[in-house]
Amino acid sequence: MTGMRTAIGLMSGTSLDGIDVALLRTDGESIVERGPSLGRSYESAFRRRLQGALETAKVIKDRTERPGDLREIDRELTLRHAEAVRTLLAENDLKPADIDVIGFHGQTVLHRPNDALTVQLGDGGLLADETGIDVVYDMRANDMVHGGQGAPLIPAYHAALAAGLSQARRGAVVFVNIGGISNLTFIGSGGERIVAFDSGPGNTLIDQWVEAHAGIPYDQGGMIASEGRVNADLAGRYLGHAFFTDPVRRSLDRNDFRPPEGKEASLEDGARTLAHVTAAAILRSARHLPERPKLYVVCGGGRLNRVIMDDLASLAQVEEAEVVAAEAVDLNGDSMEAEAWAYLAVRSLRGLPLTFPGTTGVKAPVTGGLLRKSGMAG
Repeated sequence: MTGMRTAIGLMSGTSLDGIDVALLRTDGESIVERGPSLGRSYESAFRRRLQGALETAKVIKDRTERPGDLREIDRELTLRHAEAVRTLLAENDLKPADIDVIGFHGQTVLHRPNDALTVQLGDGGLLADETGIDVVYDMRANDMVHGGQGAPLIPAYHAALAAGLSQARRGAVVFVNIGGISNLTFIGSGGERIVAFDSGPGNTLIDQWVEAHAGIPYDQGGMIASEGRVNADLAGRYLGHAFFTDPVRRSLDRNDFRPPEGKEASLEDGARTLAHVTAAAILRSARHLPERPKLYVVCGGGRLNRVIMDDLASLAQVEEAEVVAAEAVDLNGDSMEAEAWAYLAVRSLRGLPLTFPGTTGVKAPVTGGLLRKSGMAG
């Protein structure tokens, strides 16, 4: 028994833009064989409902609560994930019996690590019944029970990927995921040490800004930002936030940083300033790492914003570091998080740790996740 399993990972991030699906063959340790992947965008009406869910969820005190229409959204979200799984299977001539497990993240609507409270919409049992595949879900909660921040969880997968990078042999590598919130995973020289934490606002501020002022969900490729200038006072307000100097790293909720008021900048200057803030926040947070990185590998939607990437490259160059998109080192920057949830599901099945003291602040390495067996299994 090699421990190899075929897993599908599902990720719906803080950008609220859709579902990423990826297939992986892995032992949950060092062997990673990446398979096909796809993305499914949410229609605008459902995206607006998810945005409303963030507001509704603010009153939650117990993670099982589903006030207002959250229970209905919970079901609708799960059914969309099930359809995304069916699409991946159909496009690759696969059957449910070919898949050992689904790693299901769900949609985070509330994350308050100081209160040991994290809430993800998504019904693992319904997903298992709809797909005919066993599901591992709710992978953050056990970490918080044991004193962790509940995020980030992906570093275990980043470490497995870093072991295959030739650049990793020359010095420390940082994986940067620029989603709604940006986060860093540091793999030290030789691969022995892993440190990870949220680094600041990613796309969420830009997305909210352009949606409010241009009626579009995001700044495609940084086109709007490329027409503007950085407002130094506005940028300084964000970058002066205590989060960046606090020696205690913590995970972020998308409400920890709010977009500017409408009159503080033009559409273009606001987008340009917030793109700069996204890039600069990554480097400011990197000051808390134990070793200066030589390479930043960028994944997530933010890597497609050329203004963010140019700013990040310029700032890193000062520190003699290189910035590359995931594709430059033969990885997939769109599917990496979904791949990670597949990898973590296999680790969960094997009882292996998902989180570590250097990633979430948990007291000792701890596994996590709940397993829901499919009623159709076997």
